[in-house]
Amino acid sequence: MGITKALETELERRNMTIRDLAEKAGISLATLYKITSGQRDPRLSTLQAIVSVFEPNTEQLIAVIAAKFLIDEITHQTTTIGNTRYTIRGYTAHTIDDCITSAVRAEKDGAGGIICAPILASLIERIVDIPVVIIKPETKAFLEAIEVLSVQLSAWQSSGNVLYSR
Repeated sequence: MGITKALETELERRNMTIRDLAEKAGISLATLYKITSGQRDPRLSTLQAIVSVFEPNTEQLIAVIAAKFLIDEITHQTTTIGNTRYTIRGYTAHTIDDCITSAVRAEKDGAGGIICAPILASLIERIVDIPVVIIKPETKAFLEAIEVLSVQLSAWQSSGNVLYSR
């Protein structure tokens, strides 16, 4: 079955007009008329827009940009909210360059949004055209880090090193 016949059959089955499809898919009415009349072959992006109307994707990708040890804990998880299933995919980053690359890759992979550290959010928002949400670290994490650091500082000072304060 050709694209023209398949499109006509699906429109009829769903009781939709070409105008309805054009509005829902964000495609010009003239383009759809040319495709259905056989005057023009559709671009891949046009076909994808049409398919998304007929078979809406009920799964969304959420990207998390963070250090590897955090990504290892959350990657490949899924959650369902309402009728939408969300897949969480981690993108490892250790440098600013890694963060930029990861943000661009996540958007190309089809992520609906990105979660990252507050210090990265403003940079990433200037690079991608999808929502960016920040992770707010819990106070408990800071307190644990202070405790670990105090133990390391005590050991360091005990070994004869001197701390200089201003």
